[in-house]
Amino acid sequence: MPVQAVSCRSHQEGFRLQSYRREIDGLRAVAILPVLLFHFDIPGLSGGFVGVDIFFVISGFLIGGILWDELCRTGRIDLIRFYQRRIRRLAPVYFAVITACLIVGWAIMLPFDFRALGKEIISSSVYLSNVYFFTQAGYFDSVAKEKILLHTWSLSVEEQFYIFLPLVMIVLASVRRWLPMVLCLLGLGSLVACILLTPISQTAAFYLFPFRAWELLAGVLLAIMGHKRGLSWDLHPLLSWAGLALMAVGILTLDADQRFPGWRALLPVVGAVLVIANGRNPNGVNTLLRSRALVFIGLISYSLYLWHWPLATLWTYYFGSLGPLWQRLVLIMLSLALATLSWRFIETPTRRAQLSVRGLFLGTGLATGTALAAGAVIYLGDGLARRFPPQILTHIQATQDFNQDWQRCSVPQTGDLAGVELCPIGPEGEPRILIWGDSHVRAFKEGLEQAAFDGDVPALVIWRAGCPPLFGLEKTENSTTQAQDAACSDANRRIRDALEGSDRFDTVLLVGRWTYYTEGAGIGLDAHNTISVTGTGQAALSQSQLMQRAMTDTVARLRQSGRQVFILRQVPEIPTYDSRIVSRKLAHSGLAEAEVAEIASVPRAAIASRNSNADAMLTASGAALLDPWPLVCDDQTCSAMAGGFAGYFDNNHITNTNAIRLRELFLPVFRAEGG
Repeated sequence: MPVQAVSCRSHQEGFRLQSYRREIDGLRAVAILPVLLFHFDIPGLSGGFVGVDIFFVISGFLIGGILWDELCRTGRIDLIRFYQRRIRRLAPVYFAVITACLIVGWAIMLPFDFRALGKEIISSSVYLSNVYFFTQAGYFDSVAKEKILLHTWSLSVEEQFYIFLPLVMIVLASVRRWLPMVLCLLGLGSLVACILLTPISQTAAFYLFPFRAWELLAGVLLAIMGHKRGLSWDLHPLLSWAGLALMAVGILTLDADQRFPGWRALLPVVGAVLVIANGRNPNGVNTLLRSRALVFIGLISYSLYLWHWPLATLWTYYFGSLGPLWQRLVLIMLSLALATLSWRFIETPTRRAQLSVRGLFLGTGLATGTALAAGAVIYLGDGLARRFPPQILTHIQATQDFNQDWQRCSVPQTGDLAGVELCPIGPEGEPRILIWGDSHVRAFKEGLEQAAFDGDVPALVIWRAGCPPLFGLEKTENSTTQAQDAACSDANRRIRDALEGSDRFDTVLLVGRWTYYTEGAGIGLDAHNTISVTGTGQAALSQSQLMQRAMTDTVARLRQSGRQVFILRQVPEIPTYDSRIVSRKLAHSGLAEAEVAEIASVPRAAIASRNSNADAMLTASGAALLDPWPLVCDDQTCSAMAGGFAGYFDNNHITNTNAIRLRELFLPVFRAEGG
């Protein structure tokens, strides 16, 4: 959007921007309603999440207009006054929502999840939740509805904008005539970066402020242009209809996938800009936006945004799902009721209250400090597990017993393993044992490391989730991106070249979820996870045949160079067990001991049948096999409770405690190295 580098117009002309505009509140309703319906899984609104982008434009327009008007009138920006208004607007409801989440979370959330809530409270209270959630899984992933404060990512983006914009304006106040051009260039740079980054790192483009700033700056530049040119915001009816159409296309047709935001975010952003720019024009769109119902929803939109997501996530957490359509509609009505009460009894009184600047900032500081302290206590206290009775604790402990310390890992930038994460375990020294695998290596890490220390033999671990540790395969998984699939293949090629080009390892241990790769899908609770593997010039082979050929070839190549090769038979999958699900059922609805035993076990014959192709592959490989089944199964069943405690995190990954229990499996590996 071109902006002429000319001086400000008079305050009187700019005043039109600051007068109340009902249609903007109506536009807030257009932004929040699709978000609300999308989050409650109402069909037909696949792109409802773009309501956040519309909010960004509105925020940029209003805040940018206020700051520009002040800069033109006074030649300066009063930061204290600016942040005082922001605190009155945003803080009270936020802290009310945090308090409610803490109370309900204490009552129903398991320690692992409550601990995560503690981290979310800390990050959102210091306006960094977008950065925190960037480091976690994506906004559109299947576990999003376990992140109680996920929606605060957009508030953090706006808070960062409230820091960025005033400071830029202050720095450039002496050359005010060039400020619009600078903001325009910054906005264009942000847009281009967003478009270029989305295919490479969609989560970064989605969450991080530099790649969302252009949406807010679009609103800022519109406000400045209107102020400078004395716009009456009455241009032509076609603009309003075009804007509404663009927003509707975004809301109705965009998908929650890896292609957003990118250029697709232009649909809601440009649409919102056109509607705001023509907001005074007498046309059907503006008549609708000024209607009493939409204006009211716009007035409560901030409260509605803050309350609806915790309601959806906590409901799902306790009951397992949002339920049928009628129940989701009831939850939407409940969200509207909560928002109305919040607007009436929290937002409105605090805006009107006569508070000193000092009192406002001290009160906000105290509330922030309390929230940070609560989050820290929950996080450092590992979710405060003592809230629950002993019979649940073994499963609860399993939910927390899956993280390891990987601080010794590094990614070399040069050499034959450049770009591959290398993780030493055991005592210091040059590793002569390579342990190569997928996420099952991670699950066994504590047992492997203890075995390495017991044998006084250093080793090196290389692992990548969902990546079969074999030569000559390409994989495609429904839960990963193309870039992640390609990274798997690239890492495996580098490992192959490094092993064939040197004698740096004497022993190799291969660890993987072999049945997942031979059968192409998970089982039970993770049956929705699928993977396909391909090999060059082997299109006629089945997946299990491809895997067997790759396994035989990999072992043969490793042994040709004089290396001893071991393979860990995967632990038996327990199809219906997940420590988090069992813990929740025990805590919320109660399960009989017999029901728990049934969930936590599987008939040995049934799971052996599923493993038949994988077991045949391992046997035919010629490598020495390490078999954990005797330690997990009896003659009839395999159990997640073998050893007298919950030893599985989910239906195929064991816990750290179980890995240490099973560490003797690896004695042959370290004895082979030790001679």
